[in-house]
Amino acid sequence: MTSSDYDPASEGAETDFARRMSYGDYLALDSILGAQHPLSEAHDEMLFIIQHQTTELWMRLAIHELSAARRAIAKDEVAPAMKMLARMSRIFEQLNNAWDVLRTMTPSEYTRFRSQLGQSSGFQSRQYRLIEFLLGNRNHAMLKPHAHDVETTKLLEAELATPSLYDEVLRLADRNGLKMPAAVLARDVRETHSFNEGVLQAWRIVYEAPETHWMLYELAEKLVDFEDYFRRWRFNHVTTVERVIGFKRGTGGTGGVSYLKRMLEVELFPELWRVRTIL
Repeated sequence: MTSSDYDPASEGAETDFARRMSYGDYLALDSILGAQHPLSEAHDEMLFIIQHQTTELWMRLAIHELSAARRAIAKDEVAPAMKMLARMSRIFEQLNNAWDVLRTMTPSEYTRFRSQLGQSSGFQSRQYRLIEFLLGNRNHAMLKPHAHDVETTKLLEAELATPSLYDEVLRLADRNGLKMPAAVLARDVRETHSFNEGVLQAWRIVYEAPETHWMLYELAEKLVDFEDYFRRWRFNHVTTVERVIGFKRGTGGTGGVSYLKRMLEVELFPELWRVRTIL
């Protein structure tokens, strides 16, 4: 028997899905695969659409993982949170690899459909904004692109009123004997956490004796590992945009490359990066 003659049903594989849920049914593939609607005849517009749609799907999972990790840390359930944070790094590894595919599109190819985008831009992604807020980068000016969408605004406002992932990590550390500054623990969580010398010195204690503070040491390194991948994603974004459009203004009205380079300066967990200097 050749491979072309093989019938999986002979070994019990289900092949009749008239009344059963199929693979396509479970994954709602008709909806997903029917969601690509190019507005031009340009061959490369399909790449552009799928790149951004798959990015949004990975971000959907990132929000799921980050939110669950935060809840777990708030309940002192550190082990499952560690698993979720490790998965976050792998998610952003996938997102980083995706830039390699988009970079196969040349400037000439992009110009053939760029005008069809209007003012739409990744800058307006509500999921990316939610991830930024979840991680503690709480720039209220970034609510403005979503002001027209009541439900999205409610979602983002609710996130701003919730302690960030790093806020919960600092509270966890304090509960476990690593004294954190009272002003940091009681701060307005709607605002972005800024570097604090007291927090730095607390992490110094952990890093100088990791065997004594292993749980916090391992958790801190999971955060650094994730931010490492996140920074790479931002850098790859800048590089891809510069390669495709140079220094043109972005479709959403930002400075394009100049705006993205400014985002490279954002530190999500500043004390965890600076503690390395004082060890």
